[in-house]
Amino acid sequence: MNKKNKNRKLSLKKGPRTLLLRVLVNNFFVHEKIKTTEAKAKELRSIAEKMITRAKDAGLANRRILAQDLTPTNLKKVMDKIAPMYLDRQGGYTRIMKLGPRNSDSAKMVIIELVK
Repeated sequence: MNKKNKNRKLSLKKGPRTLLLRVLVNNFFVHEKIKTTEAKAKELRSIAEKMITRAKDAGLANRRILAQDLTPTNLKKVMDKIAPMYLDRQGGYTRIMKLGPRNSDSAKMVIIELVK
């Protein structure tokens, strides 16, 4: 009974996986909507929602923690624009809409977006 399997591995080692998710979350906050595979979107959802929850409390410590993964422009956008939209909401900031399979490899494709 292995209970340490918390995150999806996405067929990558730890370093490339964290970089992939960091790039995905930065692109997600830039465009507020991206098209990706279902597994990546589900992993991205947990990271993005935790970041938005942390940004709702706009303290210096939370800003520094978010600055580790976000670019300066994305950090400013999340703290000043995105987080204030969800002050009265208790989670559920993103929506995943399923699309058909990708033609090349039949991977399940989805669109992940911020709930307005």
